[in-house]
Amino acid sequence: MRKLTMAALALCLAGSAADARDKVQQQDLMVQCAACHGADGIARERDVPHLACQQGEYLYNQLRAFRSGKRPHKEMRYLGRHMSDDDMQVIADYYAGLPCR
Repeated sequence: MRKLTMAALALCLAGSAADARDKVQQQDLMVQCAACHGADGIARERDVPHLACQQGEYLYNQLRAFRSGKRPHKEMRYLGRHMSDDDMQVIADYYAGLPCR
């Protein structure tokens, strides 16, 4: 979680006030994801998939499938309905950029 907080802080400091606001919103998204999938992309529960080192395009497409209902999952569908395509891309890029374990 510390890594996620530090990365979000760095992003917030890197741009304008509008960019910082956007980065805070992105951090909020990542905190929601990290609750189940871990800030390091390694899930703590057996039935939750690890996301670290997955391909970004795959993750993005899965998020879209949850949002549309093509891939059923109650919690992910709910979260997906509140995400824009840009939000999904940020999440996919973040987890794809984490080291493999």
